[in-house]
Amino acid sequence: MHDLFKKRRSVRKYTSHPVSDRQIKEILLAAMIAPSANNLHPVEFLVIKDKKKLKKLSQCGLWQQFIKNAPVAIVVISNPVKSKNFWLIDASIAAAYIYLEATNQGLATCWANIYKGKTEDSQDREAYVRKILRIPVEKRVVCVMPVGYPDETAKEHDRADYDEKTVHWERW
Repeated sequence: MHDLFKKRRSVRKYTSHPVSDRQIKEILLAAMIAPSANNLHPVEFLVIKDKKKLKKLSQCGLWQQFIKNAPVAIVVISNPVKSKNFWLIDASIAAAYIYLEATNQGLATCWANIYKGKTEDSQDREAYVRKILRIPVEKRVVCVMPVGYPDETAKEHDRADYDEKTVHWERW
């Protein structure tokens, strides 16, 4: 197993050390070259560095509060008009590439779900984020990926994570 996959963890604590624009662009490039159904690439990205906006984004749900402590966040947005059946899958794959390139750079991230979520006061999470960031209504907000230098250490994955009970060969 490649070291990059072993190191990739969901991290919710970040140092205050800034992430450079060069690093962000490399992460975005990785997400942009992710596989896409029919090569349509319906995914777009909104980069947020403003602390006030990060704080507002962190209030979109009980489990998203860690967003405010990251120096930057990438909002993963998809266009269902451009890819009717696969916009969510394509956005999810792009987010996975964000995970991997952030890890490759010694940075960390964690998927903060927006799609089909509710705020603590039962508002639609997508509408909440769309309003804060002025995202057009025809676009779908899938997740927020805060990015920063990790301020916690998680155990690397290893071969013990392999679970034979979840693997089926040739038939169920």
